[in-house]
Amino acid sequence: MAPVSVVIITKNEAALIAGCIQAASLITDDIVVIDNGSTDETLQIIRQYNCRLFQTNWYGYGANKNKGVALARYNWILSIDADELPDMELVTALHNLDLQDPKVAYDIKFRSYFGEKLIRFGNWGRDHHLRLFNRTTVKWSEPEVHEKLMVCNDIKIKKIAGHLHHYSVQNIEECNSKAVYYARLSARQYHAMGKKATFTKLYLSPVFGFVKNYIFRFGFLDGAEGLDIALAIYKNTRLKYAYLRLYTKSKPITQTTQGIHKELVVEY
Repeated sequence: MAPVSVVIITKNEAALIAGCIQAASLITDDIVVIDNGSTDETLQIIRQYNCRLFQTNWYGYGANKNKGVALARYNWILSIDADELPDMELVTALHNLDLQDPKVAYDIKFRSYFGEKLIRFGNWGRDHHLRLFNRTTVKWSEPEVHEKLMVCNDIKIKKIAGHLHHYSVQNIEECNSKAVYYARLSARQYHAMGKKATFTKLYLSPVFGFVKNYIFRFGFLDGAEGLDIALAIYKNTRLKYAYLRLYTKSKPITQTTQGIHKELVVEY
């Protein structure tokens, strides 16, 4: 087994969590699952496997991921979601890594799916994220949504072979539901940061996002699913600024963000 802890956060992932844990067990003998209030069969499924389950309230994506990181046995952390599965090329690469330098973080390529269809173009077809890191030098930021890994200036970012296969949505209804859900979370975060819903953000940014994803990044080559994804991106951008405008009119700003000194915030 690799000296890496796999940290997974879950909520109502009964359809996917077994495959995720089975794949993770090919990597390590330390799998930490942080469950955030599942009401389906997720907990019963997790308990069938050799992993450590912890249940907690919802404090945000980054905060709950950091809870799992703190509970891990190893300093090297592979952070994945319940709908992400490492392939055998990635598993092999992880076993062959020389994990001696804590000031290295690894960027992993993604293959994203709409239902069972692999999405090859658009934003989803270009997806990759920092997911393997040493907790002594790297940690998650803790906003309510769009958490990022915070890496110091002297951290070296390297690529690694293989992919995480991301089964993002099962159908158009789930795709649209996620677009609305993340729009609300983003709007609250933007409001707390003091951002404004300008005319450009509210009306031009959604169109630009659609055109960039669907035309310039060839999302149309993914067929009906490519159009659904581009429309969901449009909807998400449009709604988050519409919600932000409503929050700005109805609520005072109660918190501000503080700058992070000598750190880079990285989101791939």
